[in-house]
Amino acid sequence: MNWEQIVGQEKLKNLLRESIAHNRVGHAQLFIGKDGYGTLPLALAFAKEVFKKENEKSASKVEHLNHLDLHFSFPVFKEKNSGLTEAFLESFRDMVLENPYINLEDWTKILASENKQLTIYADEIDELNRKFALKTFEGGSKILIIWQADKMNTAASNKLLKFLEEPPKNTYIILTAESADDILPTILSRTQLVEIPRIQDEDLENFAENEKAQPSERVKEIVFQAQGDWNLAQKLLSTGTADSEFEEIFVTWVRDAFQVKKKPEFLKNIVLWARNIAGWNREKQKSFLDYCAEMFRLALLQNYGTDTLVYKKINSEGFKWDRFSHFIHGANIENILLEISEADYHLERNANAKIVWTDLGIKLSRYIHKASGN
Repeated sequence: MNWEQIVGQEKLKNLLRESIAHNRVGHAQLFIGKDGYGTLPLALAFAKEVFKKENEKSASKVEHLNHLDLHFSFPVFKEKNSGLTEAFLESFRDMVLENPYINLEDWTKILASENKQLTIYADEIDELNRKFALKTFEGGSKILIIWQADKMNTAASNKLLKFLEEPPKNTYIILTAESADDILPTILSRTQLVEIPRIQDEDLENFAENEKAQPSERVKEIVFQAQGDWNLAQKLLSTGTADSEFEEIFVTWVRDAFQVKKKPEFLKNIVLWARNIAGWNREKQKSFLDYCAEMFRLALLQNYGTDTLVYKKINSEGFKWDRFSHFIHGANIENILLEISEADYHLERNANAKIVWTDLGIKLSRYIHKASGN
């Protein structure tokens, strides 16, 4: 990955390059930010720059992800009681070469593992210890990139901690994660934090116009919807929408929620709706929660007359977005977003998904019927 292939982030790219040039690179770094902001592309470009300083000829191998001293770890599902990433490495390389901005939900789809929880296991860290005890192939440094480091289970996290405390000589470790919330505080204290901000709209727009043959007005609309996320922007540019399934599921709930007050028999529909969502993998469920929260916020903005900030609306046939937005207001938005946040919290801790979604569907149905004056 070359620096110029990364969308925007010029200030951060300069800081990272300068840290390498002036030997101010910590042995363990944590890149925090959404995948679509460029956490993995920045980690790859950083790795290439380190190798380039030592051996410019070998550094070019990073572009094809075949540098023998560059190692990857990432979430997988157990196969034949093995949690090693090696069996999935080819698929991971193909994914990154095609789109290094890809997120965990996309990776889950590639593995066709929608009903499995992807994790970084303890035996993977044991294997890394074995690999990094060997001599380097190119005679310089070794670099480990752990993608989605917040998906390590407790046993893996504890073993990684020991690896961070006593790293092999000439070893650099780069962890990437969208959030530091699920990373052990002891690991955080032993890493140099690099916060990845959202990509500026101007940078997204310029890159999109150069990469994709699209009318400028359409590019502007998509950049506004993408909110600094190049992964999402690419999906919008290629398909027109990244949320068609989520939109359909959300609309189904809205219609049943409005009916259930007068016709309790529609409560059964909400229970079935919850069971359907509970069958998704956890990451997809959490993504749908984010989508729901986003649509409620946008409906609130619509209701309060700030149309210029409403970058996305539901356009399903027969769905009246303006009418729906009138039911989202200051008297219920706080409770709605709180319930969504609570659902996310319980899903993250492996609560029974059917119960979580049934409870959420029923509670939100009550809140949208709350009058704005109450």
